[in-house]
Amino acid sequence: MWVDLLLLANLTGQPAHGYELRRRVEQNSGYALSNNSLYPALRRFYDAGAVTRTAVESQGAPARHVYAITDVGRELLHDMLAELPDELAADEAEFLSRVGHFERLTPAERFGVLDARERAIAARRARIQALARSAADASRNRWGLLVLDELLRRSHAEEHWIATVRGSALTAPTAPPACSPPPSEEDAR
Repeated sequence: MWVDLLLLANLTGQPAHGYELRRRVEQNSGYALSNNSLYPALRRFYDAGAVTRTAVESQGAPARHVYAITDVGRELLHDMLAELPDELAADEAEFLSRVGHFERLTPAERFGVLDARERAIAARRARIQALARSAADASRNRWGLLVLDELLRRSHAEEHWIATVRGSALTAPTAPPACSPPPSEEDAR
């Protein structure tokens, strides 16, 4: 689902052909997409009316399909950003792809995403602590205990980071809806 979210978010800026869209997603998120995830997602979006697809002729090469987001796609993007189901909250890519677009969400929606991730971290920490107690009681696998200790450290570090993000989530500005036209020069006066 994070792939879908990143594709739609990158189309809100301007239309793009597949290769350009894949490049933008990687530049903006650090996540590399394969054609096997990119083109099926674009096809689903096209079939759902979330994007349009226009063939653009190029000299000496086959036509390229350029994709543009629709109002349906903008609504879908907002819904995906604002909802982080508990079953996806443990997935780092799902969480970070939403945080990376917090400007599109209200403070309450941002907090909902952060709350879901905190619940996932708390559940992971409890499971790791139980495993660490069990391994320590057995007095074995020193290396496994080292790994469990590192996982606990990472959980605490992320909880601290989320607290910092939470402090910014309330005061950071929310972007106007992507489907709103930019203000005219007369409106700016």
